Amino acid sequence: MSICTTCPYCGVGCGVIASPDGQGGVQIQGDPNHPANFGRLCSKGSALGETVDLTGRLLHPMVGGQQASWDTALDLVAQKFKAATGTYGPDSVGFYVSGQLLTEDYYVANKLMKGFIGSANIDTNSRLCMSSSVAGHKRAFGTDTVPGTYADIEQADLVVLVGSNLAWCHPVLFQRLVAARKDHGTKVVVIDPRRTASCDIADLHLPLKTGSDVALFNGLLSAIAQADAVDGTYLQHVDGFDAALDIAQQVDLTKTGLDPQKLQDFYDLWVAHKNVVTIYSQGVNQSANGTDKVNAILNCHLATGRIGRPGMGPFSVTGQPNAMGGREVGGLANMLACHLDLENPDHRACVADFWDVPNVADKPGRKAVDLFKAAGNGQIKALWIIHTNPAVSMPDAAAVRAAIKSCDFVVVSDLTDQTDTAQLADVVLPAAGWGEKDGTVTNSDRTISRQRAFLPIPGQARADWAQLAEVGRRMGWQHAFDYQTPAQIFREYAALSGRAGALGKDFDISGFSDLKDTDYATLTPTRWPVTASRRGGRFFADGVFYTPNHKAQMLAVKQADLPSKRSAKYPYRLNTGRIRDQWHTMTRSAKSPRLSAHLAEPFLELHLKDATDLGLSPSDIVRLNSPTGTALLRVLISDAVSPGNPFAPIHWTGETAPSGRIDDLVTANVDPFSGQPDSKASVVSVEKFHANWYGYAITTQTPNPNTAYWATARVAGGWRLELAADDVPDNWETYTRSLLGLSDGDVISVLDKARGHARIAILRDGIVVGALFAGPDPIAVSRDYLAGQLGQNSPRILAGRPGADMPDPGPTLCSCFGVGVNTILTAIETQGLINVDAIGVALQAGTNCGSCKPELTALLGRAQVKVAAE
Repeated sequence: MSICTTCPYCGVGCGVIASPDGQGGVQIQGDPNHPANFGRLCSKGSALGETVDLTGRLLHPMVGGQQASWDTALDLVAQKFKAATGTYGPDSVGFYVSGQLLTEDYYVANKLMKGFIGSANIDTNSRLCMSSSVAGHKRAFGTDTVPGTYADIEQADLVVLVGSNLAWCHPVLFQRLVAARKDHGTKVVVIDPRRTASCDIADLHLPLKTGSDVALFNGLLSAIAQADAVDGTYLQHVDGFDAALDIAQQVDLTKTGLDPQKLQDFYDLWVAHKNVVTIYSQGVNQSANGTDKVNAILNCHLATGRIGRPGMGPFSVTGQPNAMGGREVGGLANMLACHLDLENPDHRACVADFWDVPNVADKPGRKAVDLFKAAGNGQIKALWIIHTNPAVSMPDAAAVRAAIKSCDFVVVSDLTDQTDTAQLADVVLPAAGWGEKDGTVTNSDRTISRQRAFLPIPGQARADWAQLAEVGRRMGWQHAFDYQTPAQIFREYAALSGRAGALGKDFDISGFSDLKDTDYATLTPTRWPVTASRRGGRFFADGVFYTPNHKAQMLAVKQADLPSKRSAKYPYRLNTGRIRDQWHTMTRSAKSPRLSAHLAEPFLELHLKDATDLGLSPSDIVRLNSPTGTALLRVLISDAVSPGNPFAPIHWTGETAPSGRIDDLVTANVDPFSGQPDSKASVVSVEKFHANWYGYAITTQTPNPNTAYWATARVAGGWRLELAADDVPDNWETYTRSLLGLSDGDVISVLDKARGHARIAILRDGIVVGALFAGPDPIAVSRDYLAGQLGQNSPRILAGRPGADMPDPGPTLCSCFGVGVNTILTAIETQGLINVDAIGVALQAGTNCGSCKPELTALLGRAQVKVAAE
């Protein structure tokens, strides 16, 4: 039986068809009827079937590191929260939740904290990804409204990607853009300090100076006015134009660091194409002036009336599957449910009446950064963290780990107790995971979709809403939290949204308030609002906004200086972000061997000039220091970044590469309006890490690394490891057995003490179960080939490479079909392949999710350069 559900990764919200095999596994394919993806899936979505096994799952509550009953655990949670609020007041407790929650989970958490505990100290990891967009929307529109839809991408003449590597972070939307460019000639501009994979289809790439987006878009607003492209009729619905333009005309465009002609080319494109969609993401939001960046973009669309109609408008694309749902239920510390305003007495009274409580929280709670500071200084006495890993993902993460550790009482709800955060908790509650959850999510274009269970909840795990509701009952509010099903919660939430609609708010799904259980079960993707008179659509084409005077507000915004200053001690500006095949802190995606094959360890992407100045070679390891922490990363030399502005990914943790936890380096500077941390502009120093030996290893058992630098990744049949260390083992065989978790088996080895080389393999009945390759320099072996030898009879294992009769596929480039770089280059050369489509026909690479196509294009370029040189 096949089940229609929703992907649990990014905010695109792709529909998925899951077909369980009855033995705990599942086949995954895209849902051709879902309006977000029409059957497309990215590499992560395609590999979801590899992530649902129970390896590492927590199947029972843990209290103080020991297995406990649910009654014991929940009684303790309820007692600790009641004791804290009774002694120190409601603001002495807090929730830190996640865009991984379903809307029903989010609603119950928000109701419990803001309505019954009486504090707004509930924030979400969405604070780290899109809260600047929320603040910008509210300042301009009066409410957090995304005006457009995904269909605008196909209807646009020009799409501008700002701080958005759509190709890697939202690959399905990128493929929709690729198709629009091919079918309709859509122009594409990419605005990003890095040359990302998204630049593969760009007509123009603007590598602006980090943080200078306000100057860039102020310059655009000025250019719009100079070209007489202002829509005077639409401006009747807008306040603030004159003040915004006055500031914009004073802009110093040299702050962007861009070539003046390229800037003019962009401005000319924007003015000339009426149907413009501006897609922005973390490069805009994750900034100490992210809200001003958002408003600078919105100003340009408002001034031209390019908003709310097909093929035009500003478009914030979110990072998590239910970041939008969290915004709707008031998951942020400064919001109420259904887009109601926490500081509006009428709105608070409405919610209090609906929830039947005397009052709701009457002031904003602590946003994420301040919440953990309060936990560290003793102001927060009890903290509940749900489906997120702030010990790794928060800025100044080492301080956050210390804060969690020192907090009087911490409870974590998650799938595993092995995350960096869960290991610091007093109580860990086993939660249902993707494939076991039942509820709804809302994607970036306001489409509500059902996430349906297709696997049984394992062990004693429980749904998040059920955990929260049970604590609410044990704290004394039995009737308010007497929920039996997520459908019951959804109806209540929909009914509350009707009250918000009556108060003039945009979010209204009251058309679902009487939804029967059977209709909830079969609910198809639906874009809000959903009322008796309206279902879906765009906002603001009619010029009606949600401000007190119903006019949009243009903001006079200025370019601000970056708060973190370069210096002789910290001369480099560090950019951080995601990579193609991993997700957040990898608790799900790292289970997939094929997702782990593309980029298997933390790295620093560094310009050749910087590498030369520092005396670095490819594959060296570097130490980064910042005012808040340190990290060790593998060097990736690249011209995709500019000198002085390296890039590092965010995904590695204490479980996978403890010295690669990049948010240890990120200073906790925040936007003053949104509270969103500045994750793109910390300052660091970079120096070569001199190890006495480097290693690469494979093993069928869970490894036990304990070196200065190590990183693990799953492969079919086991693990691979990268290593670097100071202390050289006295006995390589003994060390290898301990490292690889292999106490038995036959050993074959090649040891060269004089040169410091060691190659050791462990076999059982002639079958490879582990191997270590070590030496005084970074190890040059065929990594993917060796990983494939686990469980095989491989007499050449110590050679580190396949024989002449077996080509080396090289590092995996196409994760969907496991196609390596060498295989692709050989096919290009021997078969005369001249474009990406031809590679797809020959090797399948790039024919599923398409997110590797930019890299395929780069390989074609390398091959052409080689031919030209010959």
